[in-house]
Amino acid sequence: MKKTITTILLMFLVSNINGQKRKQFFKSPEGVFYISSDLHIHSVFSDGSVWPTIRVDEAVRDSIDLISLTEHLEYQSHSSDIPHTNRNRSFQIAGGYVQKKPLAVVHGTEITKPMPPGHFNAIFIQDANKFFDKNKKPLNFINGIKEANNQGAFVFWNHPMWEANRSDGIAKLDPIHEEVIDKKLLHGIEVVNFDTFSEEAMQIALDNELTMMGTSDVHVLIEWDFNIEKESFHRPITFIMSKNRTIKSISDALFNGDTFIWYRDLIIGKSSNLKEVIDNNFEIVSKGYGFKGRKVEILQIELINKSVAPISLNYIGEYTFHNDYKFIELEPRSSKTIYVKTKKVEKTVNLEFEILNYVIAPKTNLKTIKTVIIE
Repeated sequence: MKKTITTILLMFLVSNINGQKRKQFFKSPEGVFYISSDLHIHSVFSDGSVWPTIRVDEAVRDSIDLISLTEHLEYQSHSSDIPHTNRNRSFQIAGGYVQKKPLAVVHGTEITKPMPPGHFNAIFIQDANKFFDKNKKPLNFINGIKEANNQGAFVFWNHPMWEANRSDGIAKLDPIHEEVIDKKLLHGIEVVNFDTFSEEAMQIALDNELTMMGTSDVHVLIEWDFNIEKESFHRPITFIMSKNRTIKSISDALFNGDTFIWYRDLIIGKSSNLKEVIDNNFEIVSKGYGFKGRKVEILQIELINKSVAPISLNYIGEYTFHNDYKFIELEPRSSKTIYVKTKKVEKTVNLEFEILNYVIAPKTNLKTIKTVIIE
């Protein structure tokens, strides 16, 4: 079964995405693909409100590359109306429907326990029915997590900041979480879920080398929760920084922590990952010295944002600007002309910025130095 599912998904991803016109959210370096994903969504086969095919159509419309229907193991809100014993069914419906669409669906499920430990997603599973014992009861938490790992799954902790579980909204580790981390049974953690962002969860990820995840956790129609016409109010997206578009490469990238999250106007992730993103999406081009036709020691530059998200700049270098202050907002896919007072004519200029909406740790923003070569 493992070989069959992997082969089918690989075919979907390669044949239906390559050659198709897809929205490019962020420019990636050569040899790297930023796979857009939402790996925590629900359908009527647990407590969602829509059929699995709707989730496929929504994702295609949003230019999402990869989704997983992560139905709850422990409860099914619509079981009286949609009775079934095959817990793979939503994946099978979505997988059959997606064959001619530019999208891949990977098999997943949600292990749903009271806090502690809480809710956990397992992605790249092979058979959701094996998460039940011979009496058709869901496995206990530890056995469920072990079963997920036995199936080669990528396991991440869902909404550790959820106020229904943590009344103060603070993500924190209980002994059971420390146990699964120590045993390498847990691989990721949501730092963004639906409309919440947890700096505490981010710190847990950094301290324990867990992959940072951001998901919609959508239950109703996606457009009811997120207005796709406004890029500033999109679904949270985890971008997986993969060497190619195969399922194997994408899975490897997740296990390696090669992700970043686009949440509202924030870009969230490890410093090394966000450095790659900013290096490839923020460009400065020299326009030479001069201002209003005069030959002066004032350098004209063009700041270029190639991404779908804004770039909020705080200049922290030695120079001052002739027509702007240190705070500069670059709108998505836009450019802006700035005049830099360099005091003398230079051949190269180093400009240092703090990227205010690129978050690499709690209350910590990415810094970057751009070298401008002056022709």
